[in-house]
Amino acid sequence: MGSGSVTFILIIVIIVVVLSLFFTFVPVGLWVTAFFAGVRVKISTLIGMRLRRVAPSKIINPLIKATKAGLHLSANQLEAHYLAGGNVNTLVDALIAAQRAEIPLDFDRGAAIDLAGRNVLEAVQVSVNPKVIETPLISAVAMDGIEVIAKAKVTVRANIDRLVGGAGEETIIARVGEGIVTTVGSAKSHSQVLENPDSISQMVLTKGLDSGTAYEILSIDIADVDVGRNIGAKLQTDQAEADKRIAQAKAEERRAMAVASEQEMLAEIKRMRSKVVEAESRIPIAIAKALEEGNIGIMDYYRMENINSDTKMRNSISGVDTSNSNKDNK
Repeated sequence: MGSGSVTFILIIVIIVVVLSLFFTFVPVGLWVTAFFAGVRVKISTLIGMRLRRVAPSKIINPLIKATKAGLHLSANQLEAHYLAGGNVNTLVDALIAAQRAEIPLDFDRGAAIDLAGRNVLEAVQVSVNPKVIETPLISAVAMDGIEVIAKAKVTVRANIDRLVGGAGEETIIARVGEGIVTTVGSAKSHSQVLENPDSISQMVLTKGLDSGTAYEILSIDIADVDVGRNIGAKLQTDQAEADKRIAQAKAEERRAMAVASEQEMLAEIKRMRSKVVEAESRIPIAIAKALEEGNIGIMDYYRMENINSDTKMRNSISGVDTSNSNKDNK
């Protein structure tokens, strides 16, 4: 093989490599698709997207879809939304769905909703087809003390104008639960609630629970109502038990005070007995002194001793012991 053939093959390889790199970097096929779809975009714009690290297909394909749907969007708008972190394909689908449903939604509003973290396509779909939110079991107590357990189904429609900054489903569920508790709590008896469960939904609807939220409440339907515990009777039982414990505590306090008072009286009795013993111990001394001074005679003393002996004998016969020492031992 001559040197000319080698040179020719080398040139062919270089051309193939250059063309491969060119068609890889420049999305010519995408530009042709856009051209025949009626989307006028410059090849330099596609090259600029490559340089800005933006996949041209993620911009041009949604742009083709929007153009075919009759929306007037530009590649710069979609690219800016993509660079801001938005979902271009979802946004275009939402705009097309809103246009078909005659819902007023422009590009700026849809982009704001998408960048706010909400699914703008789902919001449009909920605006067209209302969504049913089912609340958990809600426990409320009527005025007669009977617990009523209710479950509600809330039909809501997305409010496009309040999607940015509006509260979500959790707020709707919390407000509906609060309304059910308030309505049941104002009922005179649980039977009244069971007879007219629709009165709960009517009362809750009048409270304007959807203010400040991203939804508009269409209806509130009570799906299930059950009778729970007798809360009033349980509270009365607990109160009676508490009163009983308080009374027992007060009675124990009075008993302790009575025992303390009794002990104080016993101590006082012993103290007085000690004084009697002390006084009795002075009697022989006083008698001796009286004998010495001649205030009493010896016969008087004998008569007094006889009287004491007779008294002790009678007491012993009757079973009474007047001895101070025996009293103290007892």
